[in-house]
Amino acid sequence: MLVSDIKSRPVYERLGVDASGRRHLVVSDAPRPLAEVIDGADSAAAPLGYWVVAATSAVDAQPQAEPATGNAVPLERRAFRAVPHLLDRLSHRLAQETVGFRLYAVGEEGFVWNVAKLAREAGLEAAECRTAHAGSLRRRVFCVHCKTITEDVTTSLAACDGCGAHLVVRDHFSRHLAAFMGVQADAEAPGELPPVEELFP
Repeated sequence: MLVSDIKSRPVYERLGVDASGRRHLVVSDAPRPLAEVIDGADSAAAPLGYWVVAATSAVDAQPQAEPATGNAVPLERRAFRAVPHLLDRLSHRLAQETVGFRLYAVGEEGFVWNVAKLAREAGLEAAECRTAHAGSLRRRVFCVHCKTITEDVTTSLAACDGCGAHLVVRDHFSRHLAAFMGVQADAEAPGELPPVEELFP
């Protein structure tokens, strides 16, 4: 089934440390080796932090400094229990930042665009917050009828968590909402639904 001929999904490129930055922070929605996430971290000349969502209660989000290697400055790592935990601390960090800060987000689409939204609200320009996709292609779907966001959608049709409508998951992506648009599949012919396909593993 053709989900949509409108394709506004962002095109992502590999992250690289911006040499003009004075402070750098990389955030990830899952533990990943830093070298796999961003190029230039091992030779960064400015302070670099790496925050990850560990998805466990066995972490305390306290900074853990690692010694510098080569010409690099020390790396500050923090592990957070869950995405909301990281986003809450990031919001506080962004409120204290000044010119020269660079933010990099890697993970599933909903996560990276929630980070981008926080950055935008804090006054960062697009070039100061860079994003890259990693992990599942599952989607956050915004119901255009009741305004509810349904999480973790992997199929071409999804039941809205709010109104229960069967939504066609379109390829139209809203950066503001960090979600794909969903429209009622049987609005014109109630009960007539197209076959469900697994499209976003």
